Amino acid sequence: MSSFSRISHGAASDGVDFVALVRAVWLQKNIIIAASVLCGLAAWGYASLVTPEYQVSSVIRPAAINELDALNRSGVYTLPPSEALLKVGASLESYDTRLGFFRANQALFSQFERPGRTLEQSFEHFNRSSLKLILPDPNKADSLGAFIGLELSYPEGVDGVQILNGFVDYAVDAEQKQIAADLKVIVNNRLTELRGKIDAARSNYESEKSAQIATLLESDNIKRAQLQDELKALRQQLKVGRFDRIAELNEAIGIAKSLGIQKPTTPLALGGSTDASNTNVMRTEINNQQTPLYFMGVDALEAERTALQNRKTDDFTEARIAKIAHELQLLQSNREVEVLKQRQNEDLFLSGVQPLRAEVVRLGNVGSLDTSNIKLVAVDRRALEPMEPIKPKKVLVVVLGLLLGGFLGVLIALVRHFVASRAARLQSAGPAAPSKDSGDN
Repeated sequence: MSSFSRISHGAASDGVDFVALVRAVWLQKNIIIAASVLCGLAAWGYASLVTPEYQVSSVIRPAAINELDALNRSGVYTLPPSEALLKVGASLESYDTRLGFFRANQALFSQFERPGRTLEQSFEHFNRSSLKLILPDPNKADSLGAFIGLELSYPEGVDGVQILNGFVDYAVDAEQKQIAADLKVIVNNRLTELRGKIDAARSNYESEKSAQIATLLESDNIKRAQLQDELKALRQQLKVGRFDRIAELNEAIGIAKSLGIQKPTTPLALGGSTDASNTNVMRTEINNQQTPLYFMGVDALEAERTALQNRKTDDFTEARIAKIAHELQLLQSNREVEVLKQRQNEDLFLSGVQPLRAEVVRLGNVGSLDTSNIKLVAVDRRALEPMEPIKPKKVLVVVLGLLLGGFLGVLIALVRHFVASRAARLQSAGPAAPSKDSGDN
């Protein structure tokens, strides 16, 4: 009976009496309040002493179509607004662009520099922890259209607004300069190509002109040589003919002398000279054969022979020789060759280069295009001075401090209660144990 009561009493004492716990905690409410106040004050001190951190943001969107119309209408460089936004976004994300802006504006980043760090190391810390690029989720349909956001977190004392707005302007300006450089290279390459084609056409024209002149001169030389050969042959032919005629005359003179024909006569007259009749007779001679040359008589034949022997040239006896001389005189100068050689502005005679020249002029106008006035993107929202820091949130820190203090106070109260309860049990149970044991025995 006594043992059962002891066991039952021990079981009851080992159980948790929540009402007693609440009463014990409530009795120690001053400790809980003091812990909450102390933690709250510590949190307030932390929130007051820690350097506040601010955050600014900027949003850019695609530019209007008319802003890029001049560039797109050039026919050399095509840049839709969406692609221009991506180019600027790539420039904003580019490590090289960020480092270039950091180096160009070191006075703005003096708060990020630390002793023992190089410029690049300081920039790496800033780039990794402070600057963040925000892109639209490609898996979600954005009803507001494409955009690129940029957030900058910075401690107190840093001009974050100037840094973010300046960096956006720097990136846009860098991309404009890159587009201008690309446009210049493309235009120069095309101009070089067109000028090469014009030079090739000019070289081809010079070759064709030289070939044409050479052909004309060669044709004249051939014709001149042929005419001279013909002239020489004709003169030789006339000379041989003259010598043949002289030989023929010599033979006829000999015959005429042997016949006693001194003056020109006819065969009939020669035959009738022996008739002694004085009768007047009219004779008619019908002969289908040529009268022999010796009937011309010695006088006429010798006169002709003398003339032929004294002749200096036979050219006048052949009409063709005069024509040949006329043609040779015309061949002394080729007017077409002279005109070809005397051309002043030979580019006017180049074929197929007019479109090339027009394209050169057009590309020259494109090359003078002022890309600095081209608006690649629209800055939908520029960075503005923040109203309050994002870190620390003082109210939240103090509330958390108070809650933590209250939890610590409750924990302290519970520990004190359990320690006091255990000490009381040990104290009440220690001296009575020997008498009970002896009584039971």
